[in-house]
Amino acid sequence: MRTAPLTRKTPLKATTGLQRTTFKRRAPKKRAGHEPKYLAACRGEPCFLLIPGVCRGELETVVPCHANWSAYGKGMGMKAKDIFTVPGCFRCHQCLDQGFSLTDDQKRATWEWAYNRWLPVRAGKMNEGAAHGC
Repeated sequence: MRTAPLTRKTPLKATTGLQRTTFKRRAPKKRAGHEPKYLAACRGEPCFLLIPGVCRGELETVVPCHANWSAYGKGMGMKAKDIFTVPGCFRCHQCLDQGFSLTDDQKRATWEWAYNRWLPVRAGKMNEGAAHGC
């Protein structure tokens, strides 16, 4: 076991200019495909995922659930566009994103089933909002 501290035989070389440059912060990039109207349409809706054995119909925990597949625009470090969202309760959303009770094919089939049922409901909400001048 070593008792003496570790020391360098040769000092570190200073690179020119790097220590003196100031770090400029960049403005955060806006997420492509971010459309709050699609997220707002999910508010107050029931869970559309309805995963058997998982969903308890908890209306207070419903949030927009994005698609998790590259066919819908998801990529490394990127969410799918907001148009590809479905209202889902916390438990179903967690099962879809991190759950192990469903296979990947079952997760995708569940999301797409919910999305196809959600589209006409969302379209009705959008048309209703346009009629009221929202």
